[in-house]
Amino acid sequence: MSTFLNNRFDFTVFCCTFAPVFLRLEMNRNTVTGLVLMALLLIGFSWYNQPSKEQMEAYQRQQDSIAAAQAQAEQQRLADEQQRAEAAAAAAKGDTTSLFYQALTGTSEDVVLKNEKVRLTFSTKGGMLSSAQVLGFKDRNGADDVTLFTNEGQRMNILIAGKDDNVVTEDLFFTPSNVTDSTLTMTASAADGGKIVIDYRLHDDHLLHIGFRAQDMSRHFAPTTKQMAIEWQDSCRQQEKGFMFENRYATLTYKKHDGKTKYLSETSEKSITTEEALDWVAFKNQFFSAVLIAKDEFAAGAQLTSKPQEKGSGFLKHYDAQLQTVFDPSGVKATELEMYIGPNDFRLLQHVEKKSEFGKDLDLQQLVYLGWPLFRIINRWFTIYVFDWLTKLGFSMGIVLILITLLLKAITYPMVKKSYMSSAKMRVLKPKLEEATKQYDKPEDQMQKQQAMMQLYSQYGVSPLSGCLPMLIQAPIWIAMFNFVPNAIQLRGQSFLWIKDLSTYDPIVEWGTHIWGIGDHLSLTCILFCVSNVLYSYMTMRQQKDQMVGQQAEQMKMMQWMMYLMPVMFFFMFNDYSAGLNFYYFISLFFSAAIMWVLRKTTDDAKLLARLEENYKQNKANPKKQSGLAARLAEMQKQAQEQQRLRQKR
Repeated sequence: MSTFLNNRFDFTVFCCTFAPVFLRLEMNRNTVTGLVLMALLLIGFSWYNQPSKEQMEAYQRQQDSIAAAQAQAEQQRLADEQQRAEAAAAAAKGDTTSLFYQALTGTSEDVVLKNEKVRLTFSTKGGMLSSAQVLGFKDRNGADDVTLFTNEGQRMNILIAGKDDNVVTEDLFFTPSNVTDSTLTMTASAADGGKIVIDYRLHDDHLLHIGFRAQDMSRHFAPTTKQMAIEWQDSCRQQEKGFMFENRYATLTYKKHDGKTKYLSETSEKSITTEEALDWVAFKNQFFSAVLIAKDEFAAGAQLTSKPQEKGSGFLKHYDAQLQTVFDPSGVKATELEMYIGPNDFRLLQHVEKKSEFGKDLDLQQLVYLGWPLFRIINRWFTIYVFDWLTKLGFSMGIVLILITLLLKAITYPMVKKSYMSSAKMRVLKPKLEEATKQYDKPEDQMQKQQAMMQLYSQYGVSPLSGCLPMLIQAPIWIAMFNFVPNAIQLRGQSFLWIKDLSTYDPIVEWGTHIWGIGDHLSLTCILFCVSNVLYSYMTMRQQKDQMVGQQAEQMKMMQWMMYLMPVMFFFMFNDYSAGLNFYYFISLFFSAAIMWVLRKTTDDAKLLARLEENYKQNKANPKKQSGLAARLAEMQKQAQEQQRLRQKR
């Protein structure tokens, strides 16, 4: 669904941005009708797929049934695990020859590793990480720290096939030793003196190093045993206010060893079996991630599953990763893993990757989604640097968004001015064009009329296409910011003016029932964005109308409906989006309108027309041959005119 929303956003921005470009190319009625139908088709498709009340009730019953089945399955799984553990303990009591007889019984205790960034709790039952808190970030209920996962939803287990007994770490009780704030050793002792040893070492940031080894146990494993299995599951907790918005950015993400980063569907249940080895697997939500990294890769054939959870459950997804990695039964070489537990902060992830002991190109920054390649380049090499610079100056996040907008407007101003002046030239020439082409008012003469207009534009030194480049440049910037702002963790929890949190929606009215297309609230910044979009569209259409000649003015009436329809579509798309993104678009449109108003007030039409008359005299004395796109368009028009003439003769 988020991919569809992104594509629909790209299409909408395309239509809003390039409608004036199409008009500059002198569209005919069929082209305008086609564009209008495209917009109507998109809205009609959304309306047609709106479920009926009966379908919604049936869907809710289905979801309730699924939720009940899932809950029953989870209860059954827990019961089975408890039964298996009890059976193992009972068997151990009755069979003192069991390999891990002593480790199958005991008391579960918690051991904590912590620094200024994270607090990690390990259980002696299973010897694994049972809960994790990221410090310094408030959760959605106002608590001082974010609980990324607990032992209620997260599970990690290591399995190794033995000759007689399999090693299953979640069945064993480990003895903690070497305990400090940053180090911990968990040991499960075998009956014959062998041991399973897990060494944990917490860095001074968000990185945890894990070393797993079997000590004096090689006789219990077959010579062909070279791998161990890792079962990792987690119910991804909802951390932000907006469930739907956060859910779009919660994904099970993984990196192939060849360098490509992929993720499972954000909206539907998805399971895959990988064909390539993996460097890491991440259980990710919008702003925080838990990442498991293998020094010697996870083998091909990893089974990854992501299952969306219901709104109100407190969880976004249920993640499951069944992995295998290298294991040395002799105990000479430990199996080394690392875990990153922390925020999806681009610069922090770069820093952590440098501190990794594995010396691999992990590319953890891919956890911060910056858009498709073109938009990612803009965000990676421009937006992030500007954002970092302004943030270091101590400005609030709202001011940072305003300053980024001003900077982008300053950069694009020369091109915007060029685009406006192109429109202004066509506006002041409108009376002359109408007079020169009034003999071509019949529908069958429109091709000749367009050809005559292009010729006149060339004689006056005006290119209808000269304003296209600024629009081509500004659209990618808009889409790049669409990808950057929702993933900027720096906006999380930051207030500005009436906005309490720039990273989520800012409701002025909320209600308990979900309404299709709107949700359960109205966002003030979304309303401001859409209203400003309507006003800016009005200014743009007025500017375009002032330069239209003949039937183009009639075509403009059709285009107006599409231009005013786009802001309405934006409202249904963006009401659930972050206040920071809507605020940026509102400010961007405000400054765009202000620039257009200033240019209109400072342009002297009389002087501009006099300059064009001078160009006309010079070109008339020294006529220039059309070149470039204008020449190709003229040639296409001639060919179309000739084909029309031949059809009429037949």
